[in-house]
Amino acid sequence: MANMATPIDLKGRYLETVQLMERLHRQFLELIQAELSADKTDDVNSVQSLILHAIGDDEVLVGDVIQRGYYLGTNVSYNVRKLVEGGYLAQERSLHDRRSLKLRQTAKGRRLCERLDRVFDEHVRELDGVAMIDDLARASGTLEGLSSFWARLRVAE
Repeated sequence: MANMATPIDLKGRYLETVQLMERLHRQFLELIQAELSADKTDDVNSVQSLILHAIGDDEVLVGDVIQRGYYLGTNVSYNVRKLVEGGYLAQERSLHDRRSLKLRQTAKGRRLCERLDRVFDEHVRELDGVAMIDDLARASGTLEGLSSFWARLRVAE
């Protein structure tokens, strides 16, 4: 008979996983901030640079930015405004809905994203080969399942 986890074991693992996700996110932001500091980039922070990176080459509405991730505990509107003020993003009113603002990277924003891509490429090179790819695939699948579970719980409320 398979070894079944008790509800107490499962609860502990569940809470441990949530704490680990938060810690990993903070560590990732710290790595990005260290890179920004090393390049003497002080007009943008790690969260703002990830927002910029998530936008990529697309032209998006401000509301769409929220759906693209990496914004743990942040105010997206504030960070988008700072990116516009810093010259990393350009914004213009949507032709279809004058209340909506469309965002796109500027040349300065693209340069920062290219730098981040080089950092991420270096991270990938330093990962431990094919075995790590499989581990990351399993972890992503598990986290996707947890995300779907939480989404179902929100809908049920």
